[in-house]
Amino acid sequence: MTARALGIDLGERRIGVAVSDSEGRLATPLTVIKRTGSQNRDHQKIAELVDEYEAGVVIVGLPLSLDGGTGPAALGAEREARELESVLGVPVLTHDERLTTVIADRALAESGLSGKARRRRVDMVAASIILQGWLDSTNSEAQP
Repeated sequence: MTARALGIDLGERRIGVAVSDSEGRLATPLTVIKRTGSQNRDHQKIAELVDEYEAGVVIVGLPLSLDGGTGPAALGAEREARELESVLGVPVLTHDERLTTVIADRALAESGLSGKARRRRVDMVAASIILQGWLDSTNSEAQP
């Protein structure tokens, strides 16, 4: 992989964003975008990050049900991913995000962050977990 990837955790109030290294091996939390009430403005902010980091692909977390089913949240994420792809000009793929926010919150709590500090960071950490999962699965598929 030569281009970076962006990972996106779409939330109702915030969008967590993570970025990979240029080799596509390591995901790092990047930022949190507060929802503005305008999906077009929110998507434009993501487009600016795609340009800034020269991302070749965007990975959107897909909130499947615990049993793997596609509920209303997953359908909404799939719809927004398609809309994002039309704006960004790079492929937008989805990746299972079950429990990533719970895992991210626990990791931040274990690091000693207060509840308020965790809330400010949890979405971008969740995005990095989503992206790392996708990178790991993509890299393992590429292995002979």
